[in-house]
Amino acid sequence: MDETPDMPPRCRSDLGRGLRTWRALHRVKQSHAAELLGVSQPQISRWERGEQRPGAAEARALADLLAARLSGAADRRLGQFVRDSAAPVHLVCDLTHRLLAFSGARARSFRRPPEELDGALLWECASAEIVAAEGRLEASGWYDVAAPVLEFRTGGRKSRLLEIREGPMAWTRFRLSDGSHARLVETL
Repeated sequence: MDETPDMPPRCRSDLGRGLRTWRALHRVKQSHAAELLGVSQPQISRWERGEQRPGAAEARALADLLAARLSGAADRRLGQFVRDSAAPVHLVCDLTHRLLAFSGARARSFRRPPEELDGALLWECASAEIVAAEGRLEASGWYDVAAPVLEFRTGGRKSRLLEIREGPMAWTRFRLSDGSHARLVETL
């Protein structure tokens, strides 16, 4: 299986669950989803049942389809709250870790101009502690209707995009108007 280093490892396994939810919310049949993605309907069924994971190219196409976007009015308002925050916070797509919004305080940790990071995939910047926390999401109840706020301590890491400082961090999961999920990341 091809690796997709720009996405969290769990992303590929979450795609089936995400596709099933997306289809239900958008009233799309498996056959139509198969046409959109250029695969067979039985392939869609196997992904949704967790019997098979998509390959790297299929995973990228699915992630693009399922990625969180701040398109609804309430979603855009959430993005504005993040941008207006005095705290070092940012909002990412919970599935892909694509940057959706960030505060000015968070932009100070960027190693590139903020406009270059808008929409960037941040998974490559993750510290070892963030990777470990990502691996514990299922067991923590992260995918439950009332997901917990997760707090943990991260080590520091400098990447080409941004610097993560050592210290406490919190993640909060939000369901957006299109059924996708966003994650608020706070430095505490």
